[in-house]
Amino acid sequence: MTRSPALSPPAEEDILLIVDIQNDFCPGGALAVPQGDAIIPLLNRVASRFAHVGLTQDWHPKGHLSFASSHPGKRPFETIEVSYGPQILWPDHCVQGTEGAAFHRALDVPHAEFVLRKGYHPAIDSYSAFRENDRRTQTGLASYLRERGFARLRLCGLATDFCVSSSALDALDAGFSVSVILNASRGIDVGGSLEKALASMREAGVSLLNA
Repeated sequence: MTRSPALSPPAEEDILLIVDIQNDFCPGGALAVPQGDAIIPLLNRVASRFAHVGLTQDWHPKGHLSFASSHPGKRPFETIEVSYGPQILWPDHCVQGTEGAAFHRALDVPHAEFVLRKGYHPAIDSYSAFRENDRRTQTGLASYLRERGFARLRLCGLATDFCVSSSALDALDAGFSVSVILNASRGIDVGGSLEKALASMREAGVSLLNA
């Protein structure tokens, strides 16, 4: 196996985007990523090296389209067709204002400059921090990062195969240089989704690094 290259010291035009370090994605949460909390100490150390850091936060209303409970007779991890294509159904998670939606208490990034909330439209799921799953609805993050002069985006967090990889691919499509810090991320791996996501990122030109 080829060893992933190491993360280089950040430059002024670099920003670290930490994806969805929330209670519901950590052990004991409604949609727990295996060992999702184990990355937090490393993630905190990596963040301390960056002058510029942003956070994303999954932020669903009750009864969201992506919840299996919104579709009678359906179970979590089944796939249905919606207006924008296939949609995996999830357990209710990261519901606005709940403890599950809160950032994990071990996350220690006091200098984070913004929090981008996503997934709040009731009828559209949102993995990416840049555009929602209909592939048309923009979050405005790309314009914000360009206006601030950032050229290179580093990503880490939860889950590698959904919100991290989707954000990385959309950032690349928006014209940024993009890297994912693999050992500061964890995947949930639904039906081989982790290897598919890694292959998609490699093919697209996302750099896969270790801190």
